[in-house]
Amino acid sequence: MNSLYMLKIRLSALSIYHGLLKTELFSSLYDLMGAMDVPPDEFALRWGRFFSALSSEEGRAESLSDAVYNKVVYDDNVFTRAAAGGEAVDCDSSEAWSSGKTMDAVRKDLATLRELSALKPEDIINAYPRRAEFGDDPLALLPTWECGTTEITTEGIVRFHMTNGCGEYAKYIAFVRRNGKCVPITNPDLVSLGSLSGYEEIRKPVVENTVAFIDGLPANNCLLFGDRGTGKSSTVKALLNEYCDRGLRLIELPKMYLNEYPDILQEIAGLPLKFIIFIDDLSFQSGDENYTALKSILEGGIASRPSNALIYATSNRRHILSETVSSREGDDLHRSDTIQESLSLSDRFGVQVCFLAPSRKIYYNIIHSLAKERGFDIDDRELEMAAERWATNKGGRSPRTAVQFIDHAEAKLSRGLEL
Repeated sequence: MNSLYMLKIRLSALSIYHGLLKTELFSSLYDLMGAMDVPPDEFALRWGRFFSALSSEEGRAESLSDAVYNKVVYDDNVFTRAAAGGEAVDCDSSEAWSSGKTMDAVRKDLATLRELSALKPEDIINAYPRRAEFGDDPLALLPTWECGTTEITTEGIVRFHMTNGCGEYAKYIAFVRRNGKCVPITNPDLVSLGSLSGYEEIRKPVVENTVAFIDGLPANNCLLFGDRGTGKSSTVKALLNEYCDRGLRLIELPKMYLNEYPDILQEIAGLPLKFIIFIDDLSFQSGDENYTALKSILEGGIASRPSNALIYATSNRRHILSETVSSREGDDLHRSDTIQESLSLSDRFGVQVCFLAPSRKIYYNIIHSLAKERGFDIDDRELEMAAERWATNKGGRSPRTAVQFIDHAEAKLSRGLEL
């Protein structure tokens, strides 16, 4: 019984990591390893399918060892969740996690996957009985992959999950809640704190709160409010990019899904990561049932907030609840209670930061900073006059307006046109 056939049997016996067999990479390789009795054209077809799956892996992997390793460390199973939660630290102990038999199954799976990651193209073609029908050099007709060695050890995998979490939370940094699940954002906004010039002091409390949160110190939910286009949402995204390497993750929660907040907390409980639950452009109309739901979430609900989650919200209004003159002066017998109700939600955010539209001086500073980043060669005064005209046409100065102007200016200058 040849070694390739034995490896295929061991692959069939994957238990804890059995879900890997459902991926295109593993299923196509499994089919190729079982193609020893098919005609050459079918064998070549399966070979091509596997190589296509390999080259389609994230990063366009051509190394089987790298592709297998990535699949292993990003797999979401009962063991990786236990490892992420610190329940499988002592891997040499039969009592380390669940039971000795379960831990033994993990070790057998990883040993199989380690051997699979070292599989060479010639290992497969040499096991094919009809390889001579491909000519003197069968591999000359077939695409081949790089071979390497990957240390897929139980201890190494545990260390990875204890640091990075498991599943998609280890692979991606940003998510959005849709249809009852947290969907990864594969191309998040790459805005950086350094690119958000002019608001360094204003956002300082939010940065300090985030650092304390990451360091395991007491931290507060944050409300970023103020004028439109002043960088409230960009600040939250920039914080993610700044600190994702330290275990920070972001889950955007649309207002319509606020009732799923407890489900999110249950899903991320025990993971060694810090999560910002991001609610963007928050506002409510009177009578909106989501208003009461968010109040309960922020403070006063039965379930306590886990130590690895905070809520960061942005709003154009500090009081969040939309108010009218009639709501302030209406026929409510207890008008003060009505006013207090409108304030009660924002008061539940421990950190509140106001982002106001920039002065002309700050606006120009932002323009010059962005122009320097883009490598503009233009007179300062000419740039400022063009930026001011742009802001007038856009209805006011703001960091968003500045970025839009710089994009416009770059397009014109690159074509040799005047602003």
